[in-house]
Amino acid sequence: MKRPSISEISGKGAGLPNRYILHAVEGWGKTSLGAQTPKPIFIETGGETGLETLIDAGRLPEVAHFPAVQSWESLLGTIETLTVDDHPYRTAVLDTLNGAESLCHQFICTRDFSNEWGNKGFGSYNKGYEVSLPEWARFLSALDRLRAERKMTIFLLCHTKIKPFKNPEGADYDRYQPDIHEKTWGLSHRWADCVLFGNFEVTITAVQTNEKTGTSRGKGTGSTYRLMFTERHAAYDAKNRLGLTPEIEMGNSAAEAWTNFMSAVKAGKGVQPNA
Repeated sequence: MKRPSISEISGKGAGLPNRYILHAVEGWGKTSLGAQTPKPIFIETGGETGLETLIDAGRLPEVAHFPAVQSWESLLGTIETLTVDDHPYRTAVLDTLNGAESLCHQFICTRDFSNEWGNKGFGSYNKGYEVSLPEWARFLSALDRLRAERKMTIFLLCHTKIKPFKNPEGADYDRYQPDIHEKTWGLSHRWADCVLFGNFEVTITAVQTNEKTGTSRGKGTGSTYRLMFTERHAAYDAKNRLGLTPEIEMGNSAAEAWTNFMSAVKAGKGVQPNA
């Protein structure tokens, strides 16, 4: 049995860059914010071409990106390339986590269920989602290796959707959660240093109460003002280990949004000044 020496004990941190997951409503600016990270390199999954659209429209300058990955092996291979090859990039931006999950599930369905998605295959008692977890853990470990060996910040973008939340303490309710399976999300949530949620400012007006049921319903008035939320709330999933304020204003541009976010990171107690 190999055991550590007492001399190996340390009270210091690892000094590594952070691992972020950002989920946000459509049109909030996930890709634009990812493009503001230090020396980003984008890994796009098939169908997620928002970066090229923004570049072509002149809304972003040229941003380094690989060809969109179309398979699980290609995604892992791209991460390996960033890990072992010399390059100038400091932030790995995945666009999107949803797309990565789809590639993982396709790989598992083909490998273990003869490409059968129905009740006799991947979908049988949610078996496919369970079988996929070791591969997903392999993906997260590959990102950790990239982070450790190349000192790269990991920034994963994710679509969000409103899902019912089973509340063990009372009535169930709806909340914003990343648009991936709960088993996949469980691993990802534990792995990340920060889970960030982006939404537009909403004002609730004209609250009406149903006299028969006692339930209340308000009318939401939206705006174009963007906010980032960093702590778990009944309405959305988030977390941070960096001492961030619960709410961060994103300003009027992607550049201002990143500046505001990094100011919050640096202001957090015990936070490393690098991203």
